[in-house]
Amino acid sequence: MKKIGVLTSGGDSPGMNAAIRAVVRKAIYHDVEVYGIKYGYYGLVTGDIEPMGIGSVGDIIHRGGTMLNTARCEEFLTPEGREKGVEMLKEHGIEGVVVIGGDGSFRGAEKLAELGVPTIGVPGTIDNDIPFTDYTIGFDTALNTVIDAIDKIRDTATSHERTYVVEVMGRDAGDIALWSGLADGAETILIPEASYEMEQVVDRLKRGNERGKKHSIIVLAEGVGSGPEVGQRIQDETGFETRVTVLGHIQRGGSPSAYDRVLASRLGAKAVELLLDGESGHMVGIQNNQVTYAGISEALAQAHSIDKTMYELSNQLSI
Repeated sequence: MKKIGVLTSGGDSPGMNAAIRAVVRKAIYHDVEVYGIKYGYYGLVTGDIEPMGIGSVGDIIHRGGTMLNTARCEEFLTPEGREKGVEMLKEHGIEGVVVIGGDGSFRGAEKLAELGVPTIGVPGTIDNDIPFTDYTIGFDTALNTVIDAIDKIRDTATSHERTYVVEVMGRDAGDIALWSGLADGAETILIPEASYEMEQVVDRLKRGNERGKKHSIIVLAEGVGSGPEVGQRIQDETGFETRVTVLGHIQRGGSPSAYDRVLASRLGAKAVELLLDGESGHMVGIQNNQVTYAGISEALAQAHSIDKTMYELSNQLSI
């Protein structure tokens, strides 16, 4: 294999640039040319592909976002669009592709592999919702962004003696809410993987108030419901002054943490190794601090799950 391509797709996450850097430099180290595919699968279909050298990835390891950009591509969802993408790869002489992204990106990588293009997936998403890896690139940074925000919110919640609902990202996965809620001592954590009754939330707030607690933090994953709606219901049923903060896309930005930079470097390099070893249709990941890999199809067939002991612990510590 003498030429490989690399693309980022789906939502950006801190550490994607570090992964791109690792792919480019690892490949060049092994005398393999690298081509950057801009705007994800859209750039693959339209031929927005350019060569990348060692200098092209200089000074990006500490930057958030993705230097290759990312975009949606409805055309790639069709067989005709995927065939067009394969033809573009052939025109540039690209023999294998590294795809950095989340589950949607992995589904595209799976299709490329089925069409005979050696493809390896690198999990880059702040949601931490990809099976067969303990952590995805960007999760640690996003988590620390949320923790910093909640720390600041707690200061004003304490000063004004208010209840705060903090809505964080996580449409189908509650990892950000669970980890940040536990780290910040939230009184209640609401995640898609665990059912809840509003009566229980209200009762917990009232019990805290009866023993003299004047402020509370509730962390809500967006997949559970609307922060403003949950906040309004809490205020209506408790009479406590309640405010809502929706953190939104601030969670995706920022300079990646040391952990995400190292994780991205290790996974990006491993992806190149797998391609050079003739592997395809796999994703790389980290388990017990060891870099590993598994089949993309196998990973996509698994349902995301949380560490239930962590969720139980959060309930026990927030009595």
